[in-house]
Amino acid sequence: MDVVSDVIASMRVGQAMFAQTRRDGEWGNRFGPYSGAGFHIVLRGSCWFLAPSGPAKLLTAGDVAFLPHGTMHGLSSAPDQVADLLPPHPAPDGGEALPDAAAEPGQRSGGVALLCGMYQLDEGQAHPLLRALPEAIHIPAGPGRHPALRASVDLLGADLKDAGPGADAALPALLDLLLVYILRAWLEEETSRSQSAGWSAALTDPPVAAALNHIHRHTAHPWTVEELARRVGMSRTAFARRFTRLVGQPPMAYLTWWRLSTAARILRAGDDSLGVVARRVGYTSEFAFANAFKRAFGVAPGRFRQARRTPRLPETG
Repeated sequence: MDVVSDVIASMRVGQAMFAQTRRDGEWGNRFGPYSGAGFHIVLRGSCWFLAPSGPAKLLTAGDVAFLPHGTMHGLSSAPDQVADLLPPHPAPDGGEALPDAAAEPGQRSGGVALLCGMYQLDEGQAHPLLRALPEAIHIPAGPGRHPALRASVDLLGADLKDAGPGADAALPALLDLLLVYILRAWLEEETSRSQSAGWSAALTDPPVAAALNHIHRHTAHPWTVEELARRVGMSRTAFARRFTRLVGQPPMAYLTWWRLSTAARILRAGDDSLGVVARRVGYTSEFAFANAFKRAFGVAPGRFRQARRTPRLPETG
C-alpha cells in the first residue's frame, strides 16, 4: 500500500453518510462540529461557503469543499448570512446532521443542488498527514483541473440523478473514491506552490517518499537509517536531516509510530496472539512489543484489545 492509501485505511470507520439537498431563495445552514470529515459538492447552481475562518467563498457547479476535522461551518445563499446563528440540525451523536432535501421558502435565487456528506473517522488512529490538513479545503472546478476528481463528481451526480441497478453498491464506492481524489487534489494544489512544505512536500520528494513507501509496505522489516538512506541513494546524515525536516520527526521515530499504529488496528480487528502481532509489525520479542505499546498507549496490548477502544495515538513529534 502507498502512504495515502494507508492514511485513508487508518482513519475510516464504516461507510460515508450523505444527502442530496436542494435549496431556493434566501437560506442558510450550519454544519458541525462532528467527529468526522465533512464534504459539500455543488451539483448545480452556486452558493456561499462560510469557512471556519477567513472570508466567505463562492462555490459554483463542480466545486468541492472538504472539512477534514469536522469543524463548524456554513452554507448560504448570501456571503453575509451569519451561519452560526442559524438553527442547527440535531444529529443522534450530538453533532450536526445533514439538512433534508426540502427547499427553504423565500425569494428565489435560481436554486442550488448540493451533495452534502461526512466520513466517520477514527480520530485516535489519525495519521499525521490528516492532522496536518487545514480546517477547510476548497477545490474549485475548472477546465483541466483535477480531471479524476471531476470525473468522480460527475459519476456521483449521474448516479444520484438516475440511480440504476447496483446503485446501493456504486454510491459507497464512489464516495470512497471521492475521498482519495480530494486528498490527491489537495496534494497537487500544495505541491504546485513554490514553497510547498510538510507532508505535501514529503510525499512528492523522491527520496523521502520512497523511504515512506518502504516503511509502509514492509513495516516488519528491520529497518535502520543506514539501510533506508542506501535504498534511496543518499548519505545517512543527509537523508536523516531531509526526512526529519519534511516529515516532522526522525526516520526511526516515524517507523516506531507507524508500527504501533498498525499493531493497534490489528489488535482491534482480529484475534491473533500478541506474539503474532508483534512479529507482523517488526518486533522480534513479545515482551519488547508489549513494553513499547504500553509506553505509547498507556495500556497493555491485551487490555487494549479487550476494551475494543481507540486511545489517543502516540504523538508524532
